[in-house]
Amino acid sequence: MAESQKPSRSLAGIAGIVAVATLISKVFGLVRQIAIAAAFGVGVAVDAYNYAYVIPGFLFILLGGINGPFHSAIVSVLARRDKKEAAPLVETITTFVGGILLLITVALIIFADPLIDLVAPGLNKTAQGLEIKAIAVQQFRIMAPMALLSGLIGIGFGTLNAADMYWLPSISPLFSSVALVGGLGILALQLGEKIIQPEYAVIGGLVLAWGTLAGAVLQWLVQVTAQWRAGLGKLRLRFNFKQPGVPEVIKVMVPATLSSGMLQINVYTDLFFASYIPQAAAAMGYAGLLVMTPVGIISNVILVPFLPIFSRLTDPQDWPELKDRIRQSLVLTGIAMLPLSALMVALAGPIVRIVYERYAFDRSASQFVAPVLMAYSVGMFVYLGRDVLVRVFYALGDGETPFRISIFNIFLNGLLDYLLVQSFGAPGLVLATVGVNITSMVMLLYVLNKKLGGLPWQEWSMPLLGLTAASILTGIQAWGILGLSQKFWGTEGMLIQLVQLSLASLGGLAIFAVCAYQMKLPEVDMFVDRIRRRFGK
Repeated sequence: MAESQKPSRSLAGIAGIVAVATLISKVFGLVRQIAIAAAFGVGVAVDAYNYAYVIPGFLFILLGGINGPFHSAIVSVLARRDKKEAAPLVETITTFVGGILLLITVALIIFADPLIDLVAPGLNKTAQGLEIKAIAVQQFRIMAPMALLSGLIGIGFGTLNAADMYWLPSISPLFSSVALVGGLGILALQLGEKIIQPEYAVIGGLVLAWGTLAGAVLQWLVQVTAQWRAGLGKLRLRFNFKQPGVPEVIKVMVPATLSSGMLQINVYTDLFFASYIPQAAAAMGYAGLLVMTPVGIISNVILVPFLPIFSRLTDPQDWPELKDRIRQSLVLTGIAMLPLSALMVALAGPIVRIVYERYAFDRSASQFVAPVLMAYSVGMFVYLGRDVLVRVFYALGDGETPFRISIFNIFLNGLLDYLLVQSFGAPGLVLATVGVNITSMVMLLYVLNKKLGGLPWQEWSMPLLGLTAASILTGIQAWGILGLSQKFWGTEGMLIQLVQLSLASLGGLAIFAVCAYQMKLPEVDMFVDRIRRRFGK
């Protein structure tokens, strides 16, 4: 905000706060998924949960998450306005969004059965599929209120960030994980080892759904309390939709939400095909979380501090600096994502075994999930790079371009799903999404080049190509070390697996560090300088 009681934090300071808070939150998210895997493996309860979670859950992630359309719209407008304007503006937007999402919540409860049919038509083909569908419909109705909570949380994220408050929004997803793990813990105490037996799938499915909803409620309550105390709006109905700032927010929010909705259609398309492959939905859920944990942390570190900066550089006279900031964010994305992507592709097998393989999640489940993880890992850079560019368009007040590109990508995703699933099965569905993200990033860059009067292509592309080459070497080195260590030590035992994974990762990262340092990138130099000063004290 233009006016605040606190001094403006530096980019590095904001990134540090967000990194620590998000890391804590993501670690608890991973613990949650490990608990689910141990209790249910890739069985009926978790398969149903992945279908039931599609609409309410992804509304929660896309609309309610940091860097979602509501968060982006609120930050892009409030960052340019005085703090005294925040409360009435936030209350008006909350009234507008809350009314719409309340109607959507009611509709989700009423039409749960046909919506599950729409998401997963393949479930009607087998007896097991019908069992999964029955559980999924119950779970769907329980989690439907998350549609309303998603909007309220997304608005709160943006409001707190615009007021220079980053810790609470970044760590608040932790409460969702704590609630779900707590529910599973109570169930485990009641049932003991019986929890992994198929006959308790219905009870397990209900616990998953209620735990997820309870976590969303806790996340909203913690956040809205902070808003009240900071004077950034209360639960007050305001219908003055023409007051200053409201049209600006809606102008960005509506197309951004539609654009995010297009991404949801892509998720639906993936699950449409996955419903014909037993255990595919569960495998995609487990592998997706392993990728989204680091992506989510790094995404917040890059996008949260950069979005207000992008928003303040929208005047044509500031475009040279805006281009520098876009380049900086993309190169930072490459430094973080490309080597991590290479390591996860090379080490997918041991990663899945170490994280998930226990109790109901056996060796066959690991072998099914590992190729899906490899497919997800290939696209880590383009996933986050696309998000960076989308936020630039939001900052420029242009939500229509990402929306139009998303519409095109719906058809592309369906075509790629159809083609790739026949050759690669479940991993093919993920590779289709990677292809869509690559196409999106190229199209966004093309339009941005025209909008900003030209981009310095060579200055942007050469560092990214160098980082890509270094990452390929990283993956090869890690794969070689893993294979050599497995030859001498075998593959059994948690301690042996951890040592092998650590050696392979460190060996691969050493190659990347040498290559990246030799490239003399300003972003790498800044990072190394900070590390030296931190440990040189």
